Amino acid sequence: MSNVASNKNATMYGTKKRRFMKKLQPGDNAPSFSLLSQDGSVVSLDDYRQRRIVLYFYPKDFTPGCTTQACDLRDEIVAGSVKNSEIVGISSDPPEVHKRFSEEYGLHFTLLSDHDNEVMKAYGAYGEKMNYGKTVVGVIRSTFIIGPDQKIESAFYAVKAKGHATRLVNNLNRAT
Repeated sequence: MSNVASNKNATMYGTKKRRFMKKLQPGDNAPSFSLLSQDGSVVSLDDYRQRRIVLYFYPKDFTPGCTTQACDLRDEIVAGSVKNSEIVGISSDPPEVHKRFSEEYGLHFTLLSDHDNEVMKAYGAYGEKMNYGKTVVGVIRSTFIIGPDQKIESAFYAVKAKGHATRLVNNLNRAT
């Protein structure tokens, strides 16, 4: 299940063979979505209306970088250093894998399954990237702070898994 509304502010670019979304900027409307969570429920962006969320896109559960990133977010944001912010993670892993990942690492935040990568594409978090010196197509580790008005407050593309949570905390604390 994937449902993505187009964003007037994000235009397409690329060749006839491959098209990728333009990167979102602060002030852009956050593309809406409805995806399955780790508990099997449908979660949409509208569920977070009037709340600030940290929406992050990552390649795969249980990999070293993605585990580090999720645990850092858990420790930095969920543990209470930032108030009024919720974390939502999105990868293409199925809900049952998200459930195991969440339980094993005590991730008390929502993980969503974007099995067809459409939401990632809408956010510009899927496309060409460098991986070990080669150009490949895949998930671009990206994070967005989305305000209560569902507008992008901050957009971070091609982030490093380790240490990114600290940068987010600084941004969130300035915004609150």
